[in-house]
Amino acid sequence: MRVRSFRRYIAVSRVTAARERCAVTVICWISRERGAALTLLTERLTAMLKSMCVGLKLTKDGNVLLREMQIQNPTAIMIARTAVAQDDITGDGTTTTVLVIGELLKQAERYLNEGLHPRVIVEGFDVAKRESLKFLETFKRAAPGVEAPDREMLLCVARTALRTKLREELADKLTTIVVDAVLCIAKPEESIDLHMVEIMTMKHQTDNETKLIQGLVLDHGARHPDMKRYVEDAFVLTCNISLEYERSEVNSTFMYTDAEQREKMVAAERAYTDETVRKVIALKKQVCDGNDKGFVVITQKGIDPISLDMLCKEGIMGLRRAKRRNMERLVLACGGQCINSVEELSPEILGHAGEVYEYVLGEEKYTFVEKVVNPTSCTVLLKGSNDHTIAQLKDAVRDGLRAVKNVLTDKAVVPGAGAFEMALNKHLKENVTKMVEGRAKRGVEAFAEAMLVVPKTLAENSGYDPQDAIIDMQEEHDRGNVVGFDISIGEPFDPTMSGIYDNFLVKQQILHSAPIIATQLLCTDEVLRAGVNMRKR
Repeated sequence: MRVRSFRRYIAVSRVTAARERCAVTVICWISRERGAALTLLTERLTAMLKSMCVGLKLTKDGNVLLREMQIQNPTAIMIARTAVAQDDITGDGTTTTVLVIGELLKQAERYLNEGLHPRVIVEGFDVAKRESLKFLETFKRAAPGVEAPDREMLLCVARTALRTKLREELADKLTTIVVDAVLCIAKPEESIDLHMVEIMTMKHQTDNETKLIQGLVLDHGARHPDMKRYVEDAFVLTCNISLEYERSEVNSTFMYTDAEQREKMVAAERAYTDETVRKVIALKKQVCDGNDKGFVVITQKGIDPISLDMLCKEGIMGLRRAKRRNMERLVLACGGQCINSVEELSPEILGHAGEVYEYVLGEEKYTFVEKVVNPTSCTVLLKGSNDHTIAQLKDAVRDGLRAVKNVLTDKAVVPGAGAFEMALNKHLKENVTKMVEGRAKRGVEAFAEAMLVVPKTLAENSGYDPQDAIIDMQEEHDRGNVVGFDISIGEPFDPTMSGIYDNFLVKQQILHSAPIIATQLLCTDEVLRAGVNMRKR
């Protein structure tokens, strides 16, 4: 590949990105102008996405921006896809991925303009990548896993992740919610399934009313006007049994000669459903006679009006058409077993809830199942006054849950606020460059300089001079202190003392993916338009 061809490739990207100085600045320009870089700092304003289909959307999440922005430049599209894959794998780090890739190619262009071949720079990038991953293993801090979780450490990680997406007051409230939610579903020697945390939205009141329900919230209520709306100290029967008349699943014909035979046939069909309901009522009487406990039936299938009336007369609260995913969560929250036939009815398969009640909001009905004992499934109830607030909360909660899960899975954290990038820059310059021979050292130097983009962005977005901030932090690292950048006072500080930690998995994935995309773009000779060849063969 010739250097001239690569420069021509850079020129194509330069034109598309408002004639920036580097091809990679395409995505950096997009992110800075439209708000992706803001996720590195809490105080930065929110970005607004305008779409003909969805309308307006407010967000501070880099992943949402990159997924929904219209990007034309091919270089920017590749980088955006890498950042989205970063979020799919780790749940965070999309903005940092964009900035690091852009800075890697920006530093590489300096040496390309001096006549250095891209292959030489790529060789240096490969060496620097391997050594960076080794350095990350030594730089990380150990954290307890699921067996003995450190709640304070988890709160610090969740707070660091959420404050980049929400205002400080709301982020601190959600921090406790997401940590308690993950600890609720975490089981020793089992993988953490975040699907067991139900995220329910309710357009009501303000976002500060968001709370964690140690139980489940169903998005429907009872269908009988006289059925109980509040049941206390209740047995919960979760089942996949139909309590309504069902048509035959195969084509069938019933022949009768007079009206009496037809009435007998209808009565026989009804008798089967009524017998099933009577067995449920008999179980209720067996466990509730002689005490004040309630009884709740939640089935995945239907309950017809006649069966609802029979249950209502016996004081049983019946909920039908429960979602399949909620059936599994109900068992984990309330205990007991989910049965598929009436032959399995027994007191041993019943769960228990302290209270089950219906909440009506406008035309919507919600059923709350709360005060359960030792739940392993829970619900995060998000409240907001408009769709924009609810969408922003939902994106932030999902990222916060992933951040807490990563700590318990990796059993490690990394000091944040740019401390790792500063330490990695010092390690590459002082140790790795001595290991490399020849012009590949320039690739290592470019990689080391690119790592400074994170603390530089933090300082720049905070209103401080980036160069002064870098110099101050480098002086502290030369003294042997691991420091990051304090955005409130503009001086170096120890991030571990303030509880600012990043996910180990996020940093590891960035060091894996960013150099790969950068080297692929460096080795690209020319951008060609793909399409059907219309020439005659």
